[in-house]
Amino acid sequence: MSALLLARAQFAFTIAFHYIYPPMSIGLALILVVMEGLYLRTNNPLYHQMTRFWVRIFGLIFAVGVATGVVMEFEFGTNWATYSRYVGDVFGSALASEGIFAFFLESGFLAILLFGWDKVPRGLHFLSTVLVAFGAHFSAVWITVANSWMQTPTGYHIVGEGLKARAEITDFWAMVFSPSSIDRLLHVYAGAWTTGAWLVISVSSYYLIKKRHTDFAKASLKIGLLVAFLSTLGNIGTGDMSAKGVARNQPEKLAAMEGVFEPRAPADVHLWGWVDAEKERVSGVKAPIPGLLSWLVSGNRQMPVMGLKAFPKNERPPANVVFQAYHGMVAVGMLLFALTLAGLFFWWRGTLFVQRRLLWIFVLAVLGPQIGNQLGWITAEVGRQPWIVYRLLRTSEALSKTVQAGTILSSLAMFTFIYVLLFAVFIYLLDNKIRQGPEEDDLIPSKGPSRLSDLLKGPRA
Repeated sequence: MSALLLARAQFAFTIAFHYIYPPMSIGLALILVVMEGLYLRTNNPLYHQMTRFWVRIFGLIFAVGVATGVVMEFEFGTNWATYSRYVGDVFGSALASEGIFAFFLESGFLAILLFGWDKVPRGLHFLSTVLVAFGAHFSAVWITVANSWMQTPTGYHIVGEGLKARAEITDFWAMVFSPSSIDRLLHVYAGAWTTGAWLVISVSSYYLIKKRHTDFAKASLKIGLLVAFLSTLGNIGTGDMSAKGVARNQPEKLAAMEGVFEPRAPADVHLWGWVDAEKERVSGVKAPIPGLLSWLVSGNRQMPVMGLKAFPKNERPPANVVFQAYHGMVAVGMLLFALTLAGLFFWWRGTLFVQRRLLWIFVLAVLGPQIGNQLGWITAEVGRQPWIVYRLLRTSEALSKTVQAGTILSSLAMFTFIYVLLFAVFIYLLDNKIRQGPEEDDLIPSKGPSRLSDLLKGPRA
């Protein structure tokens, strides 16, 4: 295997593994704000118990997410030195902003969130929960900004030539608000909220099946279902926005997503099928809906859409990979939406908590958002190929010039072993916390200082 293929495989593995955790932490952080906010509003100790239990889960997810994200920073320098030199001024500013403005905010207030229950006033603890959630969401802003610039670069100019060429920022805000950044960020948020919601739904359903912590589980399940419903609607809306943006800014990616080959013609939507890049067609039982893609993009079934034949073959993405990933993502999203509607229906009927088959499906459905998130990123990143920076730098040109295939292979094997081990530890600890369940002592609200002024006075003699 070539060094290029191994380097791409290594980065794909590490980023995919890391991306298991940020959506869970972002989504769960939002739900923590809801739960603790309900506790402050109602003074119901059940919401206090719920918040404390899910805070422990959040802490575990946050820790593993940080550990798995560090490796990627080094890969930019070891495997992708040419890329790092080319986009360092642009990419580096976004990553630095993420570290300075988001990560320190999130990690700084995390200590109060985890350990401040009996030590700070309730209002201050809630503020720390809000700021941790804000930091998690703000972190996604800068990561998405950096990636969106690679998809639709703006606000830059190129200085130098040949191997010394590099991009420099000319307009910071144009770089931040590139044509794809807002659509993609909102879609990332909706996917993360869905991920957090289904984690809550899954665990709550497990408790109901086992007839444990039933009051806790019923309340958590209701919150999870409401967040899942709203976030899934958000996924549909932001997904439509993103697809229209792709049609404007990266037409060859859209063509690969739907298996469109004709250079300029009204385009169908294929519900499924197999893209044959050599024969330039979608084969198999493809079930096309005539003109639907043209209508989704422009509101007109007769509006022409650019197909892959409009682009040189060496500038086309791997069409079948993109097609299958995109359709898989949509299928997962629709399935989760259907499950959410089923849950809301039985909740309205008053029989949700005794629907054992549906509850078992809810337990397993926690995998759905993870699969959808991974397929979405495969669609976005493979759909950009052969460019690592769209129409500026090819992936094949971004590799470090001195890196050897054997070195990458050995490091890939090492990271695979470490990540699998880390994942096993994560699953063990998560399972252990779920089996332990919420603590009964958490039903008793903390007896810390009631006001900030009491905290500043310190202990009485």
